[in-house]
Amino acid sequence: MKNKYSLFSFVALLASLVVLVFGVNVKAEEKTYTIGTDLTFAPFEYQNSSGTYIGIDVDLINAIAKDQGFKVDLKPLGFDSAVQAVQSNQADGMVAGMSITEERKKSFDFSDPYFDSGISMAVKEGNNSIKSYDDLKGKTVAAKVGTESATFLEKNQKKYGYTIKNFDDATGLYKSLENGETVAIFDDYPVLGYAITNGQALQLVGEKETGSAYGFAVKKGQNQELLEKFNAGLKNLKASGEYDKIINKYISTGKDTSTEETVVDETSFTGFLKNNWKSLLDGLWMTIKLTLVSFVLALIIGILIGLFSVSPSKVLRLIATIYVDIIRGIPLMVLAFFIYFGMPGILGFNIPVFLAGIITLTLNSSAYLSEIVRGGINAVPKGQMEASRSLGLSYHRAMQKIILPQAIKIMIPSFVNQFVISLKDTTILSSIGLIELLQSGKIIVARNLQSTMVYFTIALIYLILITALTKLAKVLEKKVN
Repeated sequence: MKNKYSLFSFVALLASLVVLVFGVNVKAEEKTYTIGTDLTFAPFEYQNSSGTYIGIDVDLINAIAKDQGFKVDLKPLGFDSAVQAVQSNQADGMVAGMSITEERKKSFDFSDPYFDSGISMAVKEGNNSIKSYDDLKGKTVAAKVGTESATFLEKNQKKYGYTIKNFDDATGLYKSLENGETVAIFDDYPVLGYAITNGQALQLVGEKETGSAYGFAVKKGQNQELLEKFNAGLKNLKASGEYDKIINKYISTGKDTSTEETVVDETSFTGFLKNNWKSLLDGLWMTIKLTLVSFVLALIIGILIGLFSVSPSKVLRLIATIYVDIIRGIPLMVLAFFIYFGMPGILGFNIPVFLAGIITLTLNSSAYLSEIVRGGINAVPKGQMEASRSLGLSYHRAMQKIILPQAIKIMIPSFVNQFVISLKDTTILSSIGLIELLQSGKIIVARNLQSTMVYFTIALIYLILITALTKLAKVLEKKVN
């Protein structure tokens, strides 16, 4: 036993000498943090033509992670969804051009400011009639919902006498100016600068207004270690000059200079497709997966609930009524938010976004499918059930052999119609960060600003899909009848 311990001590001593002499160090595994970010806020975060997320915020968090020795699992969710993800502990922090305000400090802890923003006014290129805020009297101006620009416009509305329109994204903002709905738009100056650099027909007017600083945010009272690492990394990047390189790369050019890829002109339809066909196909595949998986599950649940609703048992009928009333009484977007952001607080664990999308669509579709089943069964003449029972068949046997075969013929066209509705409903899931076909289009528009071409293409894809499904429904209807 003594010799055994002596050998162990010798090996330990030898290992210590190796570490001291050669500087061998066992590096601890780097911790990975989930960081939420926006999808369409160029030049702070956006997707380039190669499908890679880049921008000031993205480059900054990656550089800080490298400096501080941790890894980043970046989740491009959209601003509102990123906020919800941090508050529901789906993400450890968020970096999304988030202004540091007293109101937000009640719910978040912020890092040291990493960018001093400012609000600028832009008008349509060639419009020389608007030279100052005084020229806006009696006219309509616009900003994005929830931004500093929107707050600024509300604060000064009485002073300058303009009417305000609010939009959810930059696409609507720019289109309102292009179509003459508004005479001026307001946004952060780097965002407008990026738009102008990338071909948007705008011109800036006047000096920029001082805005709030942007900060990295974590849930109040949580992830303080991550916050300290961000601050330390930011300080080191500023000292080394890396911070200035990141800022200047995007503010001065407004373009991705990180790759040497050949730039394709996306103003032409062929150029647009050449650059973006893969992103559109990825989005389409996500839409199809969501629809197929959720519809199969919804069909199983819907048939079961539908049978409950026509059952002789009062208890089963009550269960079916309560289920249908609850699910149909909740708007689909609210249901998606509750499942993805609300349920983790009840269950104690996070739900993956794809699974949350499947659950949302399944619950919603199953309630409507159950009503189709109930209606199909009730459409079969009641005398058929009575005749079956009089011949000695049990209720379940009569349903299986007599009623359901006839009811299914009635249900099939409605099933296909509900499938089409489920396909369309996938667009709502972009609100929780799922990148389906429509969200893929929004991401592309944020980069190339070709909204007409992008949304025309997406509409065409949906039209082809839904027309094919409608034709299928008619073929099935003819065959079963």
